Amino acid sequence: MNTAHDSFLNDLPQGWKFDRFKDIVSLRNEKTDEASAEEDYLELEDMDSGSGRILSRRNTLEVGSAVTRFKTGDVLFGKLRPYLEKYWVAEFDGKCTGEILAFEPQRIASRFLFYCLGSRWFIERCNALAYGAKMPRVSWPTQLAQFNFPLPPLSEQQRIAAYLDASCAAIDAAVTAKRRQIETLGAVRESIIETAVTRGLDSNSKFRVINHDWLGSLPEHWAAVRIKRVISHLDYGISVSSQPEGKYPVLKMGNIQSGEIVFSKMEFVDEVAEELLLEKNDLLYNRTNSPDQVGKAALFLGCKGDEVTFASYLVRLRVNHRIIPEFLNYAVNCAGFLAFARRLAIPSVQQSNLNSTRYARMFIPLPPISEQRSICQHLREKVGEMKCVVNTIESQIATLTAYRKSLIHECVTGQRRITEADINRVKAHG
Repeated sequence: MNTAHDSFLNDLPQGWKFDRFKDIVSLRNEKTDEASAEEDYLELEDMDSGSGRILSRRNTLEVGSAVTRFKTGDVLFGKLRPYLEKYWVAEFDGKCTGEILAFEPQRIASRFLFYCLGSRWFIERCNALAYGAKMPRVSWPTQLAQFNFPLPPLSEQQRIAAYLDASCAAIDAAVTAKRRQIETLGAVRESIIETAVTRGLDSNSKFRVINHDWLGSLPEHWAAVRIKRVISHLDYGISVSSQPEGKYPVLKMGNIQSGEIVFSKMEFVDEVAEELLLEKNDLLYNRTNSPDQVGKAALFLGCKGDEVTFASYLVRLRVNHRIIPEFLNYAVNCAGFLAFARRLAIPSVQQSNLNSTRYARMFIPLPPISEQRSICQHLREKVGEMKCVVNTIESQIATLTAYRKSLIHECVTGQRRITEADINRVKAHG
């Protein structure tokens, strides 16, 4: 079953051969509907994408259907298109949803099979063959079972797996370190913003005790006011269901990230009242979300002519003459403000609600307009500089991730030959 993008199968190294998937593994089919409190059950969401790791385990007490048993050493693979890069070598005997396929290696080393399932050629072929409108998937008997696998001798499979184990561990460690850098920069960013909006830019300012909500003290010439005193309008978003296509883009809670609006994964509606179209400097806050996300806010920087609206889980605020919208956005995204706001939110099942009445009663600092402008300019520069650094680090992470995928592909297809010296070298530098 060769295809054009599997041309490497026509030029395998000497001693390699290809074999059908069904001839080198057995698919686990044993089912059980026995509920257990033991955390040995996996859903697709419990598997990390692209790393070959699991993120969590759960029990089967709340599972309403039969699940598949797997054994230590089996290789698990998510068969749905959004989860095709989820794969894992089982480190314990357990159970998984039927949307995860569990393969028992027969004539292939477990770790080598693991890397084959994570390789570019395998994922690309699965993506090309996935079928179904709502949730595309690949089938075992008619598709996966017929895949041709490049198969070196067992000793070489083990050597390749050992090399990839060491190489990927080193790459993953580098990625983890860079993600920690981003987390550190995020914490520094939060500190810079909160310091600026609660203490100002003048190091010689005198302070007075406030003790309102999250505010302990402020420069003595500043005010502490409730949000409702600086807004002119407050509106809830539309409750109409949105669709993948339509006339008016709908901003949702996922579009608010780090104090900014991100236009990704947009949905649409065909009709909306004119008064619910966003205008420049409208501030949106998330009134309903998971407890650690509720309250996040961002400014809309477009214009009414863009014809963008917002969903019912968001609330729109329009400010009056007393505050600069950008300053309000910085203030309500402070770590201190958000922590207090989330304590005020009303908890429910897996989410919290921070209604507009509670939100509008919260206190924020209010410097003179001239100082607000200076603070906004200062933060724009500082946050912009940090964003550039973060973008650079994220680019480095993307490069490392792409190299990891390329390395796996080259090794499991025989385009890169691995020796014991290669293994020793990567272990020495890891």
